Amino acid sequence: MALRDRRGTRLRRAARSRSGAVGLACALYLAAGALALSPALWDAPDELLAYGKPRPDVVTPGDHLQTTYNLWLPGHQLGSGHAPWLDPYSFQPEAPKRTNYAGWPFSIVFWPLHALFGTVGAWNTFALLSYLGAGAAAAAWLRSLRLPLGAALVGGLAFALAPYRSIQTAGGHLLGPIAMLLPLSLWALETRRRWLAVAAIASVPLSGQVHLALGAILFFLAYAVVRRQMLVGAVGAAASAAAGVLVWVTEIRGTTGASGRPFAQVERYSAELLDFVTRHPRHGFETFVFLGWLVPLAAIAGLVLLSQRERGLAVVLGFGVLVPSLLALGANTPVYEPLWNVVPGLGETRVPSRFLPIACLCIAALVAFAVDRVPWRYTALLAIPLVALDLRVDVYRPMGADEGNPVYAQLGEGRLLERPVYVPELLEGSVYLYYSIQAPRERPLGYSTTAPPEGDRVARALRSGKLDPADLGVGSVVHFRGGRPAEVTSP
Repeated sequence: MALRDRRGTRLRRAARSRSGAVGLACALYLAAGALALSPALWDAPDELLAYGKPRPDVVTPGDHLQTTYNLWLPGHQLGSGHAPWLDPYSFQPEAPKRTNYAGWPFSIVFWPLHALFGTVGAWNTFALLSYLGAGAAAAAWLRSLRLPLGAALVGGLAFALAPYRSIQTAGGHLLGPIAMLLPLSLWALETRRRWLAVAAIASVPLSGQVHLALGAILFFLAYAVVRRQMLVGAVGAAASAAAGVLVWVTEIRGTTGASGRPFAQVERYSAELLDFVTRHPRHGFETFVFLGWLVPLAAIAGLVLLSQRERGLAVVLGFGVLVPSLLALGANTPVYEPLWNVVPGLGETRVPSRFLPIACLCIAALVAFAVDRVPWRYTALLAIPLVALDLRVDVYRPMGADEGNPVYAQLGEGRLLERPVYVPELLEGSVYLYYSIQAPRERPLGYSTTAPPEGDRVARALRSGKLDPADLGVGSVVHFRGGRPAEVTSP
């Protein structure tokens, strides 16, 4: 009886300890998210927060509008009793219904957020929660490597606030939030949750992030080999490759984005060495690759210390930093163009820095190992504010909102056309996606860099006046003036 009582007491203490650690981690990473979104989070809570140059009194175009639409769509489809993976509205009726890979897996979270808070609240809350998810996943992985709680929390904070992850999230690119699947897959591998490890790493390409997946597959496989779990690594890599092929065949092949990109576009989006130490985008947010000032130094120290006891893990993490960082330089190195020409899938990409989330995760882990080796009990407590100050970047701006627009409330039945007409790749078309959430209708237009060629041809024909909207079954036309919906007319 006494033995059972002692065991019960230890279990209760362990449970309290775990719940306390979880609560501490949640509080830390939510605070990190609030810090990242500030001051816009407090100054303009009724506007969509994203990266860009706000346009006064209108909804500012941006990829955050496309991402909001893609995350909203599966819940809307389910609520209507239709397939959640399809987009039945864009490029209709001229093209087959689009498969909405970008809705996986975060539309599961976005659906209830939208029901509770509306479009603006759902997007801003989702951005905030992405810091919680990234930090918690990284910290859980580091704890599974038997690092103490303080060091793991610091590493999780370094990953959550990684400037590249922040600006990609603010820019409306799911690359930022999807990055949390990397540490999730490693945690699952370490804790023998093999099915989750495979599902997490395969979800990277399945979410549409096929560029990141090219590097994530190799990183996951190398990590699994070092951790003596080669079978899980091989299955995860194979599942990811299959998911990437599926996305390519069903959503990218034959589109406007798969017709071949000139290397000049890669040159435009290639980072420079100075970008790694500059706290603001010097020439566009796609070349923003700032890694911090203090954090990289701590990571170097962590690499040296880790190599003394776990050389294999140190090699994987070291190359996990070095290779993506070198590739981010793109055309500014002599090796990228040959790789771009021969590596399958890479030649269809134009932004070399897409592998950088792998480097951000490895840097965060090395920082945690450095903190662990400092023989002072308050090291983590001191490191937390230092990491936050070093990595926090000001990238979120109030980008406008127009909930419950009265013009769209006047729409009747039938297909919808907005004017002016934009070809699918132009950013201005993202505004029409935002208003589609208020008034879901089949539309001959859409916004995508991988649009069906039929959609591109129809948009150009409508722009030139060679095609009558009535021939497409359009019942209503919304005219925009000065970036705002002005009136509804018949075609």
